[in-house]
Amino acid sequence: MNTFIDKYLMPIATKLSTNKALVAIRDGLTLGMPLIIIGSLFMIIASFPAPGWEEWLGQIGIASYLWKGVDGSFGILGLIGTFGVAHSLATQYKKDGVAAGVIAVSAFLTVTPQMKGDDGIGIPAVFFGARGVFVAIIIALLSAYIFHWFIERDIQIKLPEAVPPAVSRSFSAIIPGAVIISLALLVYSLLDAFSLPHIHDIVQNILGKPLSALSNNVFGTALVAGLNSLFWFVGIHGGNVVNSLFSPVWIANLDANKEAYRIGEALPNIITGPFMDNFVYIGGGGATFGLVIGLALLAKHRHASQQTKTLAPLTIAPGIFNINEPAMFGIPIVLNLRLVIPFILVPIVNVFIAYTAMSTGLVPLTRAVASWTMPPILSGFLTTGSIAGALLQVVIIIVDILLYLPFYRSVEKEFQAMEHQS
Repeated sequence: MNTFIDKYLMPIATKLSTNKALVAIRDGLTLGMPLIIIGSLFMIIASFPAPGWEEWLGQIGIASYLWKGVDGSFGILGLIGTFGVAHSLATQYKKDGVAAGVIAVSAFLTVTPQMKGDDGIGIPAVFFGARGVFVAIIIALLSAYIFHWFIERDIQIKLPEAVPPAVSRSFSAIIPGAVIISLALLVYSLLDAFSLPHIHDIVQNILGKPLSALSNNVFGTALVAGLNSLFWFVGIHGGNVVNSLFSPVWIANLDANKEAYRIGEALPNIITGPFMDNFVYIGGGGATFGLVIGLALLAKHRHASQQTKTLAPLTIAPGIFNINEPAMFGIPIVLNLRLVIPFILVPIVNVFIAYTAMSTGLVPLTRAVASWTMPPILSGFLTTGSIAGALLQVVIIIVDILLYLPFYRSVEKEFQAMEHQS
């Protein structure tokens, strides 16, 4: 098994985890994570599940300002993602990331359709948010690649060494920036001149719908959860690889839920970022919270191995905050064939449990983001706005313990055998 992993799986996993484009998408979208959390805090306050709370906020005139805070943070993810992805990719190529990011933002605004109104011409704010994420990623990657190509070939304006570095870098970006923005303008002009759909609609149909079909499907989501664990098992950060591909869809789904809740409509999407983080990956990749609780329960037995007694406090404390590296590399889980079955199976089971509970209406759909370090139970309440979300997490954790415990007993027997031999 180890030979198969080393020969076939590790090369693939390593290439994916170190791919510059995937790393740029991951890091670029992560740049907007504080805004997602801040916007969710405003939303939680504006829609706290207490009788009469929302009506009271509306009566005293605060509700509209709280939702303005949501729009000003959550609502500009596409714009921030454009800068972040381009900055990350250019930096990986050891080029000026700030200049590349600024140019990418300009190109993004250039290809985005305009809207005429009584007060003049403007860009609809909806494209600055999650709806613009797919275009943001494409524009950012292309802009950074073109920027790198020009600078690498020294096609730039050079100033004397006596000129301050900041000024010199600005002039270096003029030629590649002019080309990138001109190309963006050409794309926009052609689509507009021939009355074709704008770039956001085209990208959504070509790229967004296939990814949404997979990630909005319970079976596709189960596959994603399994792949996440498989990457982790071979020592590659599964979230960094899988989330780079599907985070744009999950962010867009959450944004749609936020808007639907805001106008009083039924929430349209079950599978969102909070659904995955707080109901599927409880405790981190592989949903290891159930494992560390099972380990802690075994450690209380008088005849438990010394290794289990030592690992219990080291894994349960960070595990409460969804940090599972101590369990991953301390037990270990990585490349441990005794734990590979539940490590892959448990998140898949969690997908079906959570999806069933939400699709049947037993638990409200997620509409806000809790910090990824938010402990279970509390995160379930905050992301769904209901005690039912917290109860669902309790059920999932119990199931996870029951699935992990028999397999960890095998590890425990191995620990005991090693200690008896020594």
